[in-house]
Amino acid sequence: MKIRFWGTRGSLPVALTAPQVLQKIAKALVAAGGQRFETLEQALSFARELPFDVGQTFGGHSSCVELEAAPPTGPHHDYVLCDLGSGLRTFGSSVLARHGARGTNTFHIFVSHVHWDHIMGFPLFAPAYMPGNRICFYGCHAELEAALRRQHGAPSFPVDFSQLGATMEFIPLTPGETRDIAGYAVTPKLQLHAGDSYGYRFERGGKSFVYSTDSEHKLERPEDRDGFAQFFRGADAVCFDAMYSFAEAISVKEDWGHSSNVMGVELCQQAGAKRLILFHHEPIHDDSRLVAIHGETKRFEALTRGDNPPLEVISAYDGLELDL
Repeated sequence: MKIRFWGTRGSLPVALTAPQVLQKIAKALVAAGGQRFETLEQALSFARELPFDVGQTFGGHSSCVELEAAPPTGPHHDYVLCDLGSGLRTFGSSVLARHGARGTNTFHIFVSHVHWDHIMGFPLFAPAYMPGNRICFYGCHAELEAALRRQHGAPSFPVDFSQLGATMEFIPLTPGETRDIAGYAVTPKLQLHAGDSYGYRFERGGKSFVYSTDSEHKLERPEDRDGFAQFFRGADAVCFDAMYSFAEAISVKEDWGHSSNVMGVELCQQAGAKRLILFHHEPIHDDSRLVAIHGETKRFEALTRGDNPPLEVISAYDGLELDL
């Protein structure tokens, strides 16, 4: 099972500013210590050894995650996605680069909820404009179709939803009920978030992946904690809403509908999950802060694991690929 991350930010997309780029360049020059590079490949080799927050970036697209579908048996391809954030545009461009403008693909898209940062990429999703493509939207919200149609309407966007070339299907799911879709056994779960959100557990070939973003976990609700530990049970990877620090999540940002890195560690340890993927990054956090949070989370995991197997902690970034 391969997982690709096309968008990992929460609330709204962000971009590196010119001063932030200059800061990265300056740090790289200092690290080079006067070294000379005769070729671009030599320079790239040096850059790859730089700390992540200097040589790379977590990116700025909002939520969009791809689960690799079963290999195609012909020209038709299936794709499986979670959410329609701004990262969806980049994913759509990659599909065109891989297969050209053929309209022979099916996209299975699981929507956590219909807040704008999770659907905003769809109007710029190129495959939606191509006749012959089929797009299947799965979710537990009765207003899913209405929300997607509304953001295409005037004056918000110049192309009406009815003008899109692909065939659209909306398939309602029921929380707790497992369905076989695109080669995966998929189970949705209700999460605590304004207007409700839903996590999804995907299972195939003995591997399991949980997509659980935009979910708040209350310390005073042990039944909630136990329910999510069961949902995460033994997962090869849990993509977890770690937008806030633990202090923020239980104080100034309580009831804002998001969770923390600390809660992610504790739930995954209780569940016996193998990997925790920090996701839905706070837009005000720059690359250095996100690297620091990743390090703090790994240290917390080591201090609290006890006799349990180590929990691998990963901080998601746009472009990350994982093989489970």
